[in-house]
Amino acid sequence: MNWKILLAILVSFALMMSASYTMLMPFLPLYIRTDLNAQNEDVAFWSSITYAVTFAISAFVSPLWGKLADRMGKKHMMIRSSVLLTITYFLGGIVQSPFELFLVRAFQGIAAGLWPACLVMLSSYVPKSRLGISIGFMQSANICGGILGPLLGGILALNFGMRNSFFIAGAVLSTISLVTIFYIKEPKKSQKDEKKNDKSALSYLWILKNCRIIPVLLAVLLTQLVLLMVQPIVALYVEHLSKNGENAVFLSGFIISLGGIAGALAAPLWGKFGQRKGFLNAVILAFASAGILMAIQGIPDDIFYFGLMQFICGLCFSGIYPSLNSILVLLTPSEARGVSFGLMFSAQMTGGAIGPVLGGIIVTVFNFSTVYYLNGALFVLIALYLKFMVSSEFKEKADSSAKDLISLKQK
Repeated sequence: MNWKILLAILVSFALMMSASYTMLMPFLPLYIRTDLNAQNEDVAFWSSITYAVTFAISAFVSPLWGKLADRMGKKHMMIRSSVLLTITYFLGGIVQSPFELFLVRAFQGIAAGLWPACLVMLSSYVPKSRLGISIGFMQSANICGGILGPLLGGILALNFGMRNSFFIAGAVLSTISLVTIFYIKEPKKSQKDEKKNDKSALSYLWILKNCRIIPVLLAVLLTQLVLLMVQPIVALYVEHLSKNGENAVFLSGFIISLGGIAGALAAPLWGKFGQRKGFLNAVILAFASAGILMAIQGIPDDIFYFGLMQFICGLCFSGIYPSLNSILVLLTPSEARGVSFGLMFSAQMTGGAIGPVLGGIIVTVFNFSTVYYLNGALFVLIALYLKFMVSSEFKEKADSSAKDLISLKQK
């Protein structure tokens, strides 16, 4: 396939995946209470475990799906995930009790993996000199879907009901399945890849030992932990700053969207910066700047300045994931990228499962500002770790794309 056409398709997939997910998840407590007839005192319990079970199961099974992607083919894993996710969305629209929804979300954890599968497919086609900006476009589309999803979900729920929203999301995922089945082609393996010993190349321990991806996995886990520590408390923090509970939902949604808009604008630019200056330099700068700005978000006692800092922080935060994804591609041989992205997705899901619980504990014991101070400090520490404590071999491979681009220009 032409890599530019594939990139356009996968960017569309990223937008549809993110929008389908976020058009449902913010309204899950409302769905549990109104459509599934849960008691008011039980809504928080069912919402929390229904949300967390998908992360927990995904963290466990993602490396397995990545391993199968390397053995059975990347296209097969995209079809597997998109078809199973389609089924889970349709099942979510017909459940009759909170427990049945919990089981569907557990099954969704098994089905998950479409995003890393798309990244693996992308890395197999895109030239190395275009990797950074391509992943940046994917990340930007993912962020845009996250902005549009809640808006579409609110409109659909108001006009058609929550159950029909699940069916519409399932229809969107089925479109991804059909396009993947009938149009996307499995990338050809090189002779070098075919000669590799599958057992050694696809071993988790082999990947961790020889590819030195542990710093990337640690950074991904902590990034997702920070993100999920903050997200559940934004509405409460906005209510605290605005001194107006009636407008808290609208203001929190607007302020969260500011960070998303900023991220969508900046993600391709971060990819281009990493391609030219090195992805390790890009992610260090993104972590350090996002950390400082996040800590500053805990200072203002004014809703306007908090929203402004949310936008500026979004500009910096959007450089983290495209750079880490690109570094993972550079560190991992092509025949083992399914395993490496599976491990990365597992680390991301682990951070997503821990973050909300930890954030709730910190807010209960201390206050809202403390969450932002601690998260900002953690990001700065990650930047220092990547700058001064990773191995020289890690640094050389992580910045190899920039060196290759410079050499190509000189030739």
